[in-house]
Amino acid sequence: MKHYKPTTKSQRGRVSLNYRAMLSGHAPTKSLLKGGRRMGGRNSFGRITVRHQGGGHKQRHRDVDFRFDKKNIPARIASIEYDPFRSAFIGLAVYRDGEKRYVLLPRGTKVGDTFIVSDSAPLTTGNRLPMGKIPVGTFVYNIELKPGNGARLARSAGNHCEIVVQDAGYTHLKLPSTEVRRIIDTAWASIGEVSNEEHRLVVIGKAGRNRWKGVRPTVRGTAMNPVDHPHGGGEGRQGRGLRRAKTMWGKPSGKGQKTRHPKKYSNVFIISRRKVGKRK
Repeated sequence: MKHYKPTTKSQRGRVSLNYRAMLSGHAPTKSLLKGGRRMGGRNSFGRITVRHQGGGHKQRHRDVDFRFDKKNIPARIASIEYDPFRSAFIGLAVYRDGEKRYVLLPRGTKVGDTFIVSDSAPLTTGNRLPMGKIPVGTFVYNIELKPGNGARLARSAGNHCEIVVQDAGYTHLKLPSTEVRRIIDTAWASIGEVSNEEHRLVVIGKAGRNRWKGVRPTVRGTAMNPVDHPHGGGEGRQGRGLRRAKTMWGKPSGKGQKTRHPKKYSNVFIISRRKVGKRK
């Protein structure tokens, strides 16, 4: 981590990653880059449907492979690179047949390391195989919910899931949220933890850096008028006047309140709900 001297107000307390030590310094591969148009949180009618989005520096998408449909062909990591759209690092994987793809990197990966996607892959970091063939207690990332559907779980910096049970064709996973969920054991996962585990220690330093990232300001509900938010109104600074916190649309939010829909399709796969608030 890099700690800055307080030469300005925004530098005081700022902490950032030492990218020179973490990345290989290679330029992005042009064939795996593509541009994109930002919508600023607006839909096709021009109305804001996602708040707090807009502005930010221009960015180029990296075509990251989450399906891993090249099986039984070894690949070598040729570079470790930064991706502006995710917190983890990505690497350029060069397969033995010459094809190049970007992949999400596990913790501890170095240039020159190899991995393979196979039913019979050895249980080493970076290798990918069906979860039914991974022993209990192993940390995994890049996890599919359905076989062949592409990785969905544990993709952020430093995240991982732990295999806790293998039972009757299903694998029970403990997620980073503490939820325990069962997934069919023919779904694939990669062994290890996601790279850039120090990402959680970063201190932005000033509001302007968030604007560079395309994040617009958030206004507190208590600072609004009653017509705009359930927490609004009152003379001077007031408490919210409600037993439970609400969103702008009157739905429960935060402070350990359950917000999951009671009839959500995936409820049958949850063994243990996540712990919220201080108990977590």
